[in-house]
Amino acid sequence: MKRNNQFQIFIIFLFVWCGSACNKMDETVYSNVMVDNYYKSAGDAEAALVAAYAPLADLYSLSANLISADFQDDQTWAKPVVGRNVYPLFTYDPDYSAQKSFGRELEGPYGVWRYCYKGIENANWVLEKVPAIDMDPVRKDAILGEALFLRGYYYFTLGRAFGDVVLRTTVSRKETDTYVPKSSQAEVFGQVMADVQSAASKLPSYGVATVKGRPTKEAAIALHAKTALYAENWQLAKEKALEVINSGKYALLPNVVDLYDVNKEDLARLEVMFAFEGDNGNISEYSNMMGLCGPANSAGRDYGNSTFGSIFAYQVFFDSFNPSDERRLMLDTFFVNRAGVVVHQKDIIPFSPNAVLIKKYMDKNSNGARCRNNVPILRLADMYLIVAEAEARLNGPTLLAYQNINIVRSRASIPDLDPLLNKEQFIEAVLQERGWEFFAEGDRWYDLTRTNTFMTKIPLAVDVVYPVRTPQPKHRYFPIPLDEIRANPVLEQNPAWN
Repeated sequence: MKRNNQFQIFIIFLFVWCGSACNKMDETVYSNVMVDNYYKSAGDAEAALVAAYAPLADLYSLSANLISADFQDDQTWAKPVVGRNVYPLFTYDPDYSAQKSFGRELEGPYGVWRYCYKGIENANWVLEKVPAIDMDPVRKDAILGEALFLRGYYYFTLGRAFGDVVLRTTVSRKETDTYVPKSSQAEVFGQVMADVQSAASKLPSYGVATVKGRPTKEAAIALHAKTALYAENWQLAKEKALEVINSGKYALLPNVVDLYDVNKEDLARLEVMFAFEGDNGNISEYSNMMGLCGPANSAGRDYGNSTFGSIFAYQVFFDSFNPSDERRLMLDTFFVNRAGVVVHQKDIIPFSPNAVLIKKYMDKNSNGARCRNNVPILRLADMYLIVAEAEARLNGPTLLAYQNINIVRSRASIPDLDPLLNKEQFIEAVLQERGWEFFAEGDRWYDLTRTNTFMTKIPLAVDVVYPVRTPQPKHRYFPIPLDEIRANPVLEQNPAWN
């Protein structure tokens, strides 16, 4: 009885104390961002810039920026597991319910939205605060140039993925600062081009002092060219792409396979102007593409030491290559397992007899899943094909247009393009060339959506796993995540998804 009385007295005391303490608690909501003691030194500027880069790792380590697009295209497909198979089948919804339920929301469009806006916010702080810091003016200019490039890249990514999106070029000090309505895709691309033009005026040209993973003046001009292509400003796209080519700072590697050799990534920088840099011993982030593309159960001795068999290419895409095309060497219909035994195509996976392996992301010496693979973002080959397409759209298949597509074809060891194509046939040939050149690099789906050809191309890419694929017009752009619409009272869903 004595112990029961003591317990009752303790409970009464606890309620009295909590009531008193709660009455004294400060219930004011502090939502303002306090930065008075930061952004004072050169070190602060560098740290702030690192924060602007950080979302690149989020976009590429979980591979959201690649697989959210590649799983929908007519070249690559996802292992049919819930949360990923919604993209090849076009069954995702505005709330990305399956992805959330199975923990995959940040490897798809949901992650693209979140990580890009995280990067934009961090870049905005750099652009607002660094100009007032007393530091070396040359380095200050470069920091601002890098931040402008990053903001431009994040907005380019959002614009081509979602269409009309929220455009914010100032920092968010309080919650209501984030309540901004959408801007048109044209306005977003306009902001990208303004950002990268300013970035190009501040960034140094590519050279021996260029830091790995940092953009150069030429990379900014390349992003300008690519954005102009999406904005259908053909003249500007051609001019900017030619500016990069004529700078003489970059060149196509003689052997296209070397672009993806993890041991030749320094050599590949001769062509790759900007990339997500995989783990090189100095950073903790790495791309998940090695693991996703390699055979299941880590079975392939050359693919990596921890691979899952999650991404494959369609047989129809493999068959579309000229047999002499060296880019087809980045695909395979068999592999050698760890016992040295050849595993033929019918045995690669149990649910399809015609799975095609993707070899662009291989690191046989990976530390488990921690691979060293870089993911190309801007390449010189893109500039040649932008010139070819833009010139053809302006003036038809001229000599200039043919010269630029044939440079890429020659490097791949295939014959020059038929010289008698009409304008429409030539443009179709350029789009096909882009498909062969950039497969599994997150580009093909957006080529199909920007040209509004996805409705006719996608149904042709089927196999026994996905025998029917029926995209709808609304799938041209991803739906804005409903979580974002609920959080922003002035943000409206893309009309096709209402």
